Amino acid sequence: MAPPNQLLAKSLTLLAQLQKAGKRVLRGADLPRPDRERLLRAGYIQEVIRGWYLPSRPDEPVGSTAPWFAGMREFIAGYCQERFGEEWHVSPDQSLMLRSGDRTLPRQMQVWAGQATNQPVKLPHGCSLFLYKPPRLCAASESPAAGGLRLAETPAALLAVGPAFFAQQPMAARIALASVEDPSDLLRPLLDGGHVHIAGRLAGAMRAIGRAEVAKEILDTMEAAGLTVREDQPFEVALTPLPAGRPESPYVQRLRLMWAEMRQVVIDNFPAPGPVPTDVQATLERVEERYVTDAYHSLSIEGYQVTAELIERVKSGKWQPDTQDGPDAEARNAMAAKGYFEAHLKVKDYIAEVLRTRPERWPLYDALTSWYRSLFGPSVTAGILRPSDLAGWRNDQVFIRGALHVPLSKEAVRETMPVFFDLLAAEPHAAVRAVLGHFFFVYIHPYMDGNGRLARFIFNAMLVTGGYAWTVVPLQQRGPYMQALEQASSYGDVRPLASFFATLVNEQKLTPVPYPGR
Repeated sequence: MAPPNQLLAKSLTLLAQLQKAGKRVLRGADLPRPDRERLLRAGYIQEVIRGWYLPSRPDEPVGSTAPWFAGMREFIAGYCQERFGEEWHVSPDQSLMLRSGDRTLPRQMQVWAGQATNQPVKLPHGCSLFLYKPPRLCAASESPAAGGLRLAETPAALLAVGPAFFAQQPMAARIALASVEDPSDLLRPLLDGGHVHIAGRLAGAMRAIGRAEVAKEILDTMEAAGLTVREDQPFEVALTPLPAGRPESPYVQRLRLMWAEMRQVVIDNFPAPGPVPTDVQATLERVEERYVTDAYHSLSIEGYQVTAELIERVKSGKWQPDTQDGPDAEARNAMAAKGYFEAHLKVKDYIAEVLRTRPERWPLYDALTSWYRSLFGPSVTAGILRPSDLAGWRNDQVFIRGALHVPLSKEAVRETMPVFFDLLAAEPHAAVRAVLGHFFFVYIHPYMDGNGRLARFIFNAMLVTGGYAWTVVPLQQRGPYMQALEQASSYGDVRPLASFFATLVNEQKLTPVPYPGR
């Protein structure tokens, strides 16, 4: 009999062949029972529901939500494709949410399918799938950006949703309406079905977002067909205007709208800034006084096992990376500490430049990319990372452990980062630059690694140049910190994050976080 390692290699080869053939999910019959059980024991697949499996990683801890949330959309897409072929799609309201750039995984996904039986399917970690049998399906297509889910096309979904969608999800409705380029995509089904009430709602909605010409075309065309339409505005809130001209991508529109909606919440929940520092050297000295504490907590939040002594050795130049035995033998932690030190020097350079020049705008792109290169340069030099890892935005999808929010696709990162820099540069309020600069950077997650550390650098660079003190997020507050980020990312509620940061700023204004170990 072959040894266990060869048997596992054989099973992994079968799994790789299935995945290469396009299998998102696996049925029990796809793998011989010995191979299936071997892969289950080794952690390379996990059973989602009876007889259905999802590829996973063996290094994930037992009970971790990460593999499920990373593969939830792909599992649902594969499961429905196996059961219904192409005769299914995500419900119209959830389709519009996803097409409008929403990256939050709903706890319950509703799928419309011609062969469904109106039944719920229980999924891991409190999630579920409801299979609904509708009178008819909408026009739909597969969306790679949504993990291969079939989404109802935007015009069809706008006709299918009721008035409650416009009241409860005004941002998604606003973006969906703006993305309709040809009004005839709405008018054909409106005319064929004689949908006067829906026509009135869509005309009112189009006028509310500033597309009066489309509203007029809907009303005039319906009238020409002998159908009397009464315009009805379905939104319950005033809508934030977006730049005129050709609609931007849904992700860019969502970014602009979220910034506009969140900024006043931050201002209302944050202490007023002090005067902008005029003594640059004294300001940098105060930043330096907090460096060791800041590095210890920021690196520890990310899971690095660093000590104040290691940070001090790096800072003083006494770090000895070539020592085989001793305190610097763990290269990963040592390189992280070295990179943090190098990046911190660049952040101080940025602060000094801004305080000396007092710009009307707060440009960040060049500074941020230099922080990133400094953060990971030592790991490249040591051979832990490839040199190409220092180049540009990420080229793959990432997931945040335990979060319902899925960071943007690599394509959307390239669309949104220039807008992020523009919004930050034009923002007049220091607290908004700090809080939303941190939040939206993590929301987009433009790099494969280092996003949390860089976000906290952005936060503090904007604080110090705006009249606040450098503020440390303590390791002991990691839980509330991550929960507040999740509330903002998945539910659009930035108030907990603004309040969390405001409390830290107030507490540390005069009393910094103690030196580690004291």
